Amino acid sequence: MAKNPLKQILDIRRDEAPLAVLMFLYFFLVITTFWILKPLKKGLFIGFYDQAGLDLGSIHLTGSQAELIAKVLNMGVALVAVMIFTFLVRSFKRQQLTFIFSGFFVLCYLIYSFLVDEPSGWTVWTFYLFGDLYSTLMVATFFAFLNDSVAPDAAKRLYGLIGLGGVSGGWFGTEALSLKIKDLSLSEWLWVCLGIAAIIGLIAFVAGRMVDAQATENEVVEPEAVAEGGNPALEGAKLVFRSPYLLSIVAIVGLYEMVSTIMDFQFSATIEHYLDGSAIGVQFVRVYNLTNRVAFFVQLFLTSFIMTRFGVGVALLFLPAAALMGSVGFLIAPVLLVGSALNTCDNGFSYSINQSGKEVLYVPTTRDEKYKAKAFIDMFVQRFAKALAVRLSLLITLMFTGFQSLRWLSLVTVVILVFWILAVRYVGKHFGELEE
Repeated sequence: MAKNPLKQILDIRRDEAPLAVLMFLYFFLVITTFWILKPLKKGLFIGFYDQAGLDLGSIHLTGSQAELIAKVLNMGVALVAVMIFTFLVRSFKRQQLTFIFSGFFVLCYLIYSFLVDEPSGWTVWTFYLFGDLYSTLMVATFFAFLNDSVAPDAAKRLYGLIGLGGVSGGWFGTEALSLKIKDLSLSEWLWVCLGIAAIIGLIAFVAGRMVDAQATENEVVEPEAVAEGGNPALEGAKLVFRSPYLLSIVAIVGLYEMVSTIMDFQFSATIEHYLDGSAIGVQFVRVYNLTNRVAFFVQLFLTSFIMTRFGVGVALLFLPAAALMGSVGFLIAPVLLVGSALNTCDNGFSYSINQSGKEVLYVPTTRDEKYKAKAFIDMFVQRFAKALAVRLSLLITLMFTGFQSLRWLSLVTVVILVFWILAVRYVGKHFGELEE
């Protein structure tokens, strides 16, 4: 009898399907909201300073330059988020955290719905930070829920489908926004996000009841650890610095941010160099559409298959391998086609197989490491690396003025990628040991 090809790709057992579908929908709605908020907050911010700019003392900044400052401020917001998340983890878990944060964002949607249509400077700055806070907290809450609900073996099968929910949500969110952006005001879009938040809470409730009822073997209950006191800003950091395994995850996250920032700068500079006027926007749309298609294909057909057949370590090599190919290609031929492909080499694999593989790494860890250490890595380390990358981007724009000189930046990414691949090899080996 011929085997079901879909089962060969996803390999989900019947008793796992209900939870997998619920988590697919949960992640789909979180990422849909993220991709609705992201262009809205960016457009509001840039548009507010488009004409007059921003004066900081004697320094005059354009809207895009002011946005770089907002990205740096996000690191401070991330630190506060780590403290709040770690504090709440002491008393709440799974669906309870989702209820708390969904309720918080519902309240924020209500407040901003009265402010964004006629914004002040305070509104555009706080709304920009709010949009980033959403992805920081809700994505972390989702994966803490998920990683605390499945066993390592099941994770390798399920995370392909569940990750596909995020990829599909990104595609759906951008498509919905592009089709209806002129039909709805900013405040009306926030009411859409509010409705989605309510549905997320309902899904979390059903999924949480399901996990509690099943009492899966991988569920780890550590009342003493949850009840511990201490500085919530340092609890996750202490766990990370005591574990070579977690430090290797830190290396993967931080090195990726550096590589991604350089490649994104080369990508934007290439399009800016070769194209003019409306052709620039057309090329960006064309590349992003291709990237979304690649991410969808990789997540659907490769992620679960690679993780179950070859292991998480192999899955995590796809992104640095693709980035290495793109960087070497740009070093040899810095033309429009190759420069545009840099975005697909990065985000086509980052949003799909790499995201799923990276999250699976937390499954065999303790509950404190799933919640507190992961929050520190995802909220603070990632934002700290982004802040460093922003400073690097500013330095790059000052040092490299000619387009042809940008090809040599690929030498920097190649060096970083070597260390990234070494970190992946290490974490892949030790994941196998923890899984046993």
